[in-house]
Amino acid sequence: MTGAQFLDIGRDAIWLTLKIGGPMLIVALVVGFTISLVQALTQIQEMTLSFVPKILAIFLALMLFLPYMGMMLDSFAQELFTRIANIRGH
Repeated sequence: MTGAQFLDIGRDAIWLTLKIGGPMLIVALVVGFTISLVQALTQIQEMTLSFVPKILAIFLALMLFLPYMGMMLDSFAQELFTRIANIRGH
C-alpha cells in the first residue's frame, strides 16, 4: 500500500466520522441552545434542566439516523475490504 492510498483511506474515515457524528452534534447543539434561551428568558437557572431534553433528543435522533449511519458504515467497510483484496491480489 502506498502512502497516497493510506492517506486516502484516512481522509475517507475522517469524513465518515463527521457524516455519522454530525447529525447527533447538530441535534445536541440546537436543543442545548433552545434550552439555554428558555432558561435565559425565564431566569430559571437549574443546571440539570438541559440534560434530560438533550439526552431524549439525541436518543430520538439516533433512532432516526441509525439506518443511515449503518448504511454509511457498511459501504465504507465494503470499499475498504475491496481495497484490501485488490492489494493482496497484486
